[in-house]
Amino acid sequence: MMQDWFRNAKLGIFIHYGIYAVGDVSESWSFHNGNISYEDYMKQCEGFTASKFDAKKWAELFQKAGAQYVVMTAKHHDGVALFDTGYSDLSVVKKTPAARDLVKEYTAAMREAGLKVGLYYSLIDWSDPRYRTVYPEGMKKEDCLNDIYGSPAGKEEEPEKWQEFLEFNNHQLKELMSNYGTVDLLWFDGDWERSAAQWKMPEFREYLHTLNPNVVLNSRMQGYGDYETPEQGIPLYGPKGEWEFCTTINDSWGYRPSDNDYKSSGQIVRMFCDCITLGGRMLLDIGPKEDGTLDERQEKVLLDLGGWIHDHEEAVFGTEKGLDYNHFLGGSTISADKKTMYLFVYDKPQETLCVKGIKTPVKRVTVLHTGEELRFSYTGSLPWSGIPGTLWIWAGEMSIHPFATVVKVELEDEITYNLGHGEVVTFNE
Repeated sequence: MMQDWFRNAKLGIFIHYGIYAVGDVSESWSFHNGNISYEDYMKQCEGFTASKFDAKKWAELFQKAGAQYVVMTAKHHDGVALFDTGYSDLSVVKKTPAARDLVKEYTAAMREAGLKVGLYYSLIDWSDPRYRTVYPEGMKKEDCLNDIYGSPAGKEEEPEKWQEFLEFNNHQLKELMSNYGTVDLLWFDGDWERSAAQWKMPEFREYLHTLNPNVVLNSRMQGYGDYETPEQGIPLYGPKGEWEFCTTINDSWGYRPSDNDYKSSGQIVRMFCDCITLGGRMLLDIGPKEDGTLDERQEKVLLDLGGWIHDHEEAVFGTEKGLDYNHFLGGSTISADKKTMYLFVYDKPQETLCVKGIKTPVKRVTVLHTGEELRFSYTGSLPWSGIPGTLWIWAGEMSIHPFATVVKVELEDEITYNLGHGEVVTFNE
């Protein structure tokens, strides 16, 4: 059920934490794709200690990063739960030296810090043999001679076992929704391997709402979620409705010491700006080490992003999707009262910034992080025909922020557009 807190949120932190941090392998996919045997993958349980895991320190860092919500992996596709479940022995509580309910500590710390609590839960479970008892809808056993898509690999289907698996998921989700206070968001994954009918998604959604009628559900429910979740590649255009862009700081979701391909803080800020420009939000992933600490490079990116957000809060929070790129060749947001434009400038202007087709007269232009006022002028205005002309902002000498500079454009009234052929519309009309 979509909630106002999510509509207003701009930044979430994604946490992929699990036994895969022990051996420098990707989460679950490493054994699924044959990069490591299942047995060797599971041996990582022996080295998972969470010895320095401190959820309160995480929460403090996420606050500094400017986040409003956090999503942590309660269980990935490998089936290893980070919580104390009564429906499986496969958990970090029972199978690892950590012997701790990490979800309990995480949810308590985030809630105490005023952050909305989200949990990632994999619908698929490649460790549970009951998952491999039916074929994807439309496939037959002769189509799946190998164990792909979690299939029975040439065996007869066992629908009663599949039903047991669905009930197992329901039981674990009830634990998560009942034993850890209010869970504000559920982030599902893995829906692609079965159809909505096989997952019984309408009934599943209804069941989740009996546990919490206000829980926000992501899109990976075969069309039964509340918002879209584009991944890694920033959309060229914002999806319809609410959406969230999830991405990694380097190339990996979980911690991999061999992955040194880190995005710069400037790149992350730019990606964040692109998200809010298009009317969405960012879910930025981190991968803690097995002991629960973070790579200092990940911490730096979070702190740099938070510093930028702190310097530009009014351009971030309480704002709406910005101008189309044919009006301004850069990111932007619009204030809730539609009387202020915030232009994101990623490079030092040679001379001017150019804004086209805005009919509402400009009152004042300033650099947001310094307050310095900028001169502006118009060319090409034809008042008798309703053409406002081009707004030029003289920005060649303005102070530049190290990551992205925001230029605040205050208008005389609510923003209106000229579309270039005589038609004038209000913002977001």
